[in-house]
Amino acid sequence: MPSSWWNPDRHRDRQPLLRARGRIREALRQWLLAQDFIEVETAALQRSPGNETHLHAFRTTLVTPAGEPHSLYLRTSPEFACKKLLAAGEPRIFEFARVWRNRERGPLHHPEFTMLEWYRAGESHEVLMADCAALLARAAAAAGTAEWCYRGQRCDPLAPPLRITVAEAFARFAGIDLMATLAEGTGDRLGLAAQAQAAGIAVAADDDWSDIFSKVLVEKVEPQLGLGAPAILCDYPLPLTALARPRAEDPRVAERFELYACGVELANGFGELTDPGEQRRRFSAEMAEKERRYGERYPLDEDFLAALALMPPSSGIALGFDRLVMLATGAPRIDHVMWTPVVDP
Repeated sequence: MPSSWWNPDRHRDRQPLLRARGRIREALRQWLLAQDFIEVETAALQRSPGNETHLHAFRTTLVTPAGEPHSLYLRTSPEFACKKLLAAGEPRIFEFARVWRNRERGPLHHPEFTMLEWYRAGESHEVLMADCAALLARAAAAAGTAEWCYRGQRCDPLAPPLRITVAEAFARFAGIDLMATLAEGTGDRLGLAAQAQAAGIAVAADDDWSDIFSKVLVEKVEPQLGLGAPAILCDYPLPLTALARPRAEDPRVAERFELYACGVELANGFGELTDPGEQRRRFSAEMAEKERRYGERYPLDEDFLAALALMPPSSGIALGFDRLVMLATGAPRIDHVMWTPVVDP
């Protein structure tokens, strides 16, 4: 969107979308409050913005009254802070959080956006799947829409979400036996590359297993999800789950799922990992890979790792609120449903 979003004519065109945004936000808030969640507000400035390879943060400097500089980051998610609150004893919390991610801009991405995160202590990630269905229905009612459409793909937000595992989706939509390329905690790069190329996916010489997985997901799987009814893509391979615990029945996959509508990813949920040693190992590996690819790494939040030792078994989920509003209102781009989009240089 051009920087003239404040032009009165342009703003007038967007006003119905922005009014609907407010109604949707209030509808979701009221549902969560009715389920005994507490709304929290966590700090945007963090010691670590997150420790996943492909997340890029905005860095700033805190200067103490004595003039000492310290690096801080704008959060890419409120996750670390929310989990500290779970460790402190809060049982059900949610936040409409402003978050920042660098190197992201397009119809579905924006450098600053709103993420709705909610957490349930002592409850399974399966419960979060039911939460997703309830919140989709309330968003549709608040927007006054019975069918959502994006790029020609339609979805009934009131329909029960269809559940499909990642392995099933790869087999159905790409003809790939994903589980044959997985050992416990690792992926067979050559095996997946051969199957991906047979499915018509271009594989570069320096693509690792996760790169190839992502290409298949984006090109073959995601466009088929959430058509007609919302979809829940579950049982993600363990190498792609930095913060989720393994499934007890099959440690090759994790308690992770994503929610889709109209081929658009809306939410990412976990059965949360609470082992500080394993979390440190995963974060260290992610940061080593980030330094290899991008020449930088982010510090680990030692307070977060210490809090994990006190955190009860929990589940948590992050939902892209702006994307939800975009689908619910029929807006073509994410910045059409933002009150003041970030200027595009």
